[in-house]
Amino acid sequence: MNLRIAALLMMTGLAGCATPPQPLPVTASGIPEFAIPTLSGRTAVRNFIKVIETVEPVAEDFCRAERPDLNCDFQIVVDDTPGEGPNAFQTLDDNGRPVIAFTIPLIALARNIDELAFIMAHEAAHHIAGHIPRQRQSALAGARLLGGIAAVVSGGREDSIKAGVELGAKIGARTYSKAFELEADALGTRIAARAGYDPVRGAAFFLRIPDPGDEFLGSHPANGDRLSTIRAVASQL
Repeated sequence: MNLRIAALLMMTGLAGCATPPQPLPVTASGIPEFAIPTLSGRTAVRNFIKVIETVEPVAEDFCRAERPDLNCDFQIVVDDTPGEGPNAFQTLDDNGRPVIAFTIPLIALARNIDELAFIMAHEAAHHIAGHIPRQRQSALAGARLLGGIAAVVSGGREDSIKAGVELGAKIGARTYSKAFELEADALGTRIAARAGYDPVRGAAFFLRIPDPGDEFLGSHPANGDRLSTIRAVASQL
């Protein structure tokens, strides 16, 4: 069972995302509203470069001040995988270096530089708050618990144990995911503001997508909760 658990934990090596849930609102021509860029390609690239230059050093300073035990040397990359939608995520490379990845559609669809800045700050905050290891621990605990229960109830049936481990890992990984997103929103607000951007204006990127509401096992909190958190933190800066 340990091998299965280890494999499942590989799925929890990402933190944070801006992927819009489906379905998306569409225009009269049938194109999703979110999928219509409002900036030229040149402007989008220029904004992205400026955000890297200004937000990354601030995020690294925050990281070193609050978590001196962490590797705070952020690497910013562009995910050019064909077919990927607008998304950003934080992960770790094989040496534990924090990586923040942006897909090309996300860079193209951000409507202003504050949006890109807030997204980068939000993803950096996931690393500073230690969300990946915390998520892995939660997934491991859930997998062991439900895997063990399934083993007892089923009399050790392989398929039942596997199903229990998979469900337990999923529930465990999602247990604190909404709280993690709000934590990242709060810290990301501070980072973006310190870098000279408007985090409330930047958070509009998240609020253009459909509201996830209070979905069972959902990974993101309701948009209203996120905006309230961001505004509350911003008002104190």
